Amino acid sequence: MYQLEEESEADWWEVEALYDLCFSPGRTALSSYRLRDGVPTVAALCLTLRADGVLVAAIRYWPIEVGGEDALLLGPVAVHPTHQGEGLGGLLINESLTEARRLGWERVLLVGDLPYYRRFGFEKRANVIMPPPTNPDRVLGFALKAGAWDHVGGPVTKVTAA
Repeated sequence: MYQLEEESEADWWEVEALYDLCFSPGRTALSSYRLRDGVPTVAALCLTLRADGVLVAAIRYWPIEVGGEDALLLGPVAVHPTHQGEGLGGLLINESLTEARRLGWERVLLVGDLPYYRRFGFEKRANVIMPPPTNPDRVLGFALKAGAWDHVGGPVTKVTAA
């Protein structure tokens, strides 16, 4: 039996361990992590999935700006290797995107593989500029509201405290 819950503060290090297992500890050197450093997550969208109390999958979101417009940065999303291929990553993505829309967010950005994320509605965002050394072919966006990406482009920047 699976339990889907909002990530709690107590889950933080267990989720980090899952990310290290799935992506390697060097993942924090990626440019997307510079956008997350020192910025709180969007807690309502950070989810954990447990099987009989054991963490098997997790997803996180962070606030960013694209050309001065608010957006969400999806990632990382990870599924424990013993549960990959069961559709759990898709479950987390779909549930969190639905909640993001309900909360009034308009657009989501991620760095990932188009063949995988296309099924959720993500498209290449050629006019969005991630910090280097990001491969521009992996910069993908999803509109939570029709037209949300129309006329939105430019550099992706970190959200700073007001």
